[in-house]
Amino acid sequence: MRFDITALFNPKAHPLLGLDISSSAVKLVELTANGKEGYRVERYTVEVLPKDAVSDGNIANMDGVVDAVKRAWKRLGTSTRHVAMALPGSAVITKKILVPAGLRDDQLEIQVESEANQYIPFAIDEVNLDFQVLGPAPSVPDELEVLIAASKKERVEDRVAVADAAGLKAVVIDVEPFAALAAFSLIERQLPDGGRNQTVALVDAGSNVMGLTVLRNGQQVYAREQAFGGAQLTQDIARHYGMTYEEAEAAKRAGNLPEGYDNELLAPFMESLALEVSRALQFFFTSTQYNSVDHIVLAGGCAVIPGIDEVVATRTQVSTLVANPFASMVLSDRVRAKSLLADASALMVACGLALRRFDPS
Repeated sequence: MRFDITALFNPKAHPLLGLDISSSAVKLVELTANGKEGYRVERYTVEVLPKDAVSDGNIANMDGVVDAVKRAWKRLGTSTRHVAMALPGSAVITKKILVPAGLRDDQLEIQVESEANQYIPFAIDEVNLDFQVLGPAPSVPDELEVLIAASKKERVEDRVAVADAAGLKAVVIDVEPFAALAAFSLIERQLPDGGRNQTVALVDAGSNVMGLTVLRNGQQVYAREQAFGGAQLTQDIARHYGMTYEEAEAAKRAGNLPEGYDNELLAPFMESLALEVSRALQFFFTSTQYNSVDHIVLAGGCAVIPGIDEVVATRTQVSTLVANPFASMVLSDRVRAKSLLADASALMVACGLALRRFDPS
């Protein structure tokens, strides 16, 4: 899925960076091909954003975000300026629809636009609209299942404006949950039997929001977001040690907090996160026909906390692993394996966006 914001773009024609602007940091990832279906991590970087520069997915401090993107790109040390970016899921309306099979491309576009009018609470000229044919409808053989996505134009234009101001060119605008799922397909291979016929809970715990996406055989069967994230731990650190929020965030990332931090603040936060995961799963069980999951995959900034997988596994009694979409990739000399391993779970969206370089669509 991508919004058509430029002329026809062939991802294979240009090197492409995955640029993820989250609520706490700018993340850049560059991948290249490495043999058949293999990838190589050329470079990556993470640049912390000023507090509240991005709020509820909206760019509230354009200058602060642009400066962070400029710093990140400079530190990356690449000549590549084409980027794939993403909108938060909350900024995008998505809907699966059925259309007759056998339509020409122009007929399909007219049909999709007509259907979209029923689901989008805005005038069609106020939105960027895109669609992707998923394949034959499971229960209606002579119809196609199509995923449509729409977002207010200003949400797309804000992301494009950040790239432009930073000297980059946005050629793909994706949706964060879809980008994360693209990266998840690499993680699914690491599960027993490649995850086939297994129910997997992907938990993305970021700065302010924890998202639960449940997948089975590559299909999303449930999705939910709740307010919880690493910003709560940063606020606890700031209050406990008399720091500013920015000082607390820097100290948390650097790991240079006073003795007693692990027991007084970190351990209770980890227990709180595990409890939130357990609650999210209970919501899933009570609102679907499912009553168990086979695996939990932890992603997002909170998943970088050492030992968080064990705490979640103990609380939920479910096999838990920390997301690493780069596990089977070759690393260039510019990438330190230890640093990438520590950051991998927070780079899901950026990795998924970088993979768009190899997308034939």
